[in-house]
Amino acid sequence: MRFPRLILFVLALALVSTASLKANPPNIILILADDMGYGDLGFTGSKYLRTPHLDALAESGVFCEQGYVSSPVCSPSRAGLLTGRDPRRFGYQGNLNKSISAYPTRPELLGLPPGELTLGDHLRNAGYATALIGKWHQGIGEGFHPNERGFDYFCGMLGGSHSYFPTRGRHSIERNGAPVTEFSNDYLTDFFTDESLSWMKEQTAAKKPWFVFLSYNAPHGPMHATEEDISLFENIQDEKRRIYAAMMWALDRGVGQIRGWLDDCGELENTLIVFFSDNGGPPNNASWNGVFSGGKGCLKEGGIRVPMIWSWPETLPEKTRYTSPASALDLLPTFLAAAGSDPLPPRKRLGHEDKGNYINYAKRYGDYEGINMLPLLKGEVEPPNRTLYWRLQGQAVVLDGDDKLCRPSHRPAQLFNPVSDPGELSDLASPGDKRFLELFRQLSDWEMTLPTDPLWGSSPYWQGPSAKYYDEMLPVDEPN
Repeated sequence: MRFPRLILFVLALALVSTASLKANPPNIILILADDMGYGDLGFTGSKYLRTPHLDALAESGVFCEQGYVSSPVCSPSRAGLLTGRDPRRFGYQGNLNKSISAYPTRPELLGLPPGELTLGDHLRNAGYATALIGKWHQGIGEGFHPNERGFDYFCGMLGGSHSYFPTRGRHSIERNGAPVTEFSNDYLTDFFTDESLSWMKEQTAAKKPWFVFLSYNAPHGPMHATEEDISLFENIQDEKRRIYAAMMWALDRGVGQIRGWLDDCGELENTLIVFFSDNGGPPNNASWNGVFSGGKGCLKEGGIRVPMIWSWPETLPEKTRYTSPASALDLLPTFLAAAGSDPLPPRKRLGHEDKGNYINYAKRYGDYEGINMLPLLKGEVEPPNRTLYWRLQGQAVVLDGDDKLCRPSHRPAQLFNPVSDPGELSDLASPGDKRFLELFRQLSDWEMTLPTDPLWGSSPYWQGPSAKYYDEMLPVDEPN
C-alpha cells in the first residue's frame, strides 16, 4: 500500500502552484564537492577545518541533515543527480575509471546513455542558459560530451581526476571542446570559480535566467593545495589532513566569492543554490565522515549520506533544519518547479527498458524517483515516508522510513536504524524478524526490476574497502 500513498503525495506536490515563479524564475546554482567527508564543515562538527562561507550558506537556508546521493562512488552518483533517475535503472552501476578496460563492453556504452535527459536539457527547454564547469565524469566519446547533453557552455575535464596545477604540466582542461591555453588562476579550484563568475556575469548582463552546475573536483585526489592555503592550517599535525583542509578552504573561498558577487549585483535573493558532495569521504584523502561509519564505495551512511544545503532567500526559510530524507534525485523536480516548467518527454532509451521488468519498475516508481522539495523545505506539507535503494559491487541497501537493511557482499544482511543509531553500531537483524524479512523481500523485489547486467563491470577495488567498512563498526574521531 505504500506505493499508492507515495504516488498521491507526489501528485499533491505537483499541484502546488508555480505561477508566481514563472514570471521571475530564479537563477539556479548547483555546487558539488567531490569526496568530501560529512563532518568536514564547521556546521557539521569539524574543529580543525574552516568553512565560514559554507557555514553561512547553511545559515541562509535549509540544511538537510539526512541528505542522500544515489551512489557511493563518483560517476553513478553524478548520473543520478543529472538525470533525476536512479542510475541502476539504465545500467549505470559502476564507476567509470581506468580499470574499465578490463571489462569488455561496447565503447558506445561507456558513459551516460544518450537516451537519458539531463538537468541541462530540461532547464534549457525552460528558457535557461546552461553551463557545467569542472568535473564531468560521464563519458568521453561521441554523444557523451556536456555540450551534447544539454549544456550550452562547458569548461573543465571530462575524466574523474586531474592535477590541481594545470599550468605546471600536461592538462586536459577544455572549454567547449577546445584546449584551454590560458588560466586566470594557477590553482584549479580557483580557476573553476573564476570561470563560473565570468559566465554568470555574461548571462546576467543578457537578462536571461541561468543554471550553472559548478562541479568542483575538490577535495578529490590528488592531494594538491597552494602553500599559502596550507600555511593556514599549521595546527593540523597530519600532513595529508592539512592539505585536505587547504583544499576545502579553497572550495569554501569560491562559494564565498560567488555569493558575494550575487549579493553585490542584487541577484542573491532570487538565486536557488544547492550544495552537497557526490559521495562520502574515502580513506585515502584524509576526509572525515563524522559520526557515520563507512565511506566512499560503501553503502553505510558514511558512503551515501551527505550534508545538503538549499538556499533561496526569497522563497526558503533561513536557519532551518530538515530532518527527513532528501535525495539528489530531488534536484530535477525541484528545479523544474522553481522554473515553472514541466520535464521534457522521455527519449527512446536502452533496449532493456522495453522488457517486462522495466515496465513493472516504471509502473511502480514512475519515470523519475525524486520529489519537489520546495513545499517540504518551506514546511507547507508533512514529509512523506520515503523508500530509497542502492546497489554497488555485490552490496545493496534499502532505506524505508527509519529502517535500513544492508546486504554486504561478504556476510549476512544487517538491519540498522540510522535515526537513533547514526553510526550504525547496533545490528538489529535477527532470524525470523518480521521487519527484517519484509525489507529483505522489498530489496529483492527492487533488484528484480533492474537490468540483468550493468553497462560495464565495476572496479573490484570497492569490494575490499567496503567489506572492511561493514566489519569495522565504530566511527573514528576527527583526524588531526
